[in-house]
Amino acid sequence: MVFVHIQAIVGIALAFCLLMGLAWVVQQRTGNSGWVDAIWSYATGLVGAVAALWPLDAGTPSRRVLVAGLALLWSVRLGTHIARRAAAGIDDPRYANYARQWGAAAPRRMFLFLQSQALVSVPLPFAIFLAAHAPEPGLRPQDYAGVVIILVAVAGEALADQQLRRFKLSSSNASLVCDVGLWRWSRHPNYFFEWLGWLAYPVIALSPGYAWGWASLAAPAIMYWILVHVTGIPPLEEQMLQSRGDRYREYQARTSAFFPWPPKRAH
Repeated sequence: MVFVHIQAIVGIALAFCLLMGLAWVVQQRTGNSGWVDAIWSYATGLVGAVAALWPLDAGTPSRRVLVAGLALLWSVRLGTHIARRAAAGIDDPRYANYARQWGAAAPRRMFLFLQSQALVSVPLPFAIFLAAHAPEPGLRPQDYAGVVIILVAVAGEALADQQLRRFKLSSSNASLVCDVGLWRWSRHPNYFFEWLGWLAYPVIALSPGYAWGWASLAAPAIMYWILVHVTGIPPLEEQMLQSRGDRYREYQARTSAFFPWPPKRAH
């Protein structure tokens, strides 16, 4: 059992590094860093689904197929949303800012950055693997609870993305801050639902006598750290403060950064 789990970690790491190497090639060839997160999303779901189904003779087949399907559902929805933006020529301001800061060293540093991103992301598909290989026979109530969490997360993130897209379509909102729908309760509702989806895998993986299942908790912990403290909220809010100024500061003052919560009333 230990050997199989170590094999899974190594295989996930190698596959992720290869696919993020592909993301670097695409980013360098197109000059559009918007493709990076699209490829990361597809890569996470694909590697996670393969890990869930491997090895073919292990675990409960129904759970492995269910978990693989959940990973692909999330991946295809998010990856396609980001890919459509990239195909429309919309660059990702976070990566674009990094490239400007790095100057002539940008290609090399971007490659190293994406490889480090791949390694940091390994616990995500590994959590999918752990959920798929929970040793309990048959599907349990907690498996269905995991399905509900994923469906709520995917639907919530899709709704947040749709509300933001609709807001941006109006030229009269060009200099305004999106403060409608879910965005009234959270400055980053899409990030919140992205994080929420990763709670599904510990819910499925944690089983009596399955010590490895506890490792699945690393997925929501790392996703929270990435979104709230690293490549999610900090660079995006810095860019919004530059482009929206006091409007965004007022939005920050009354709206929760991450977890949806009723906005503060103006004094």
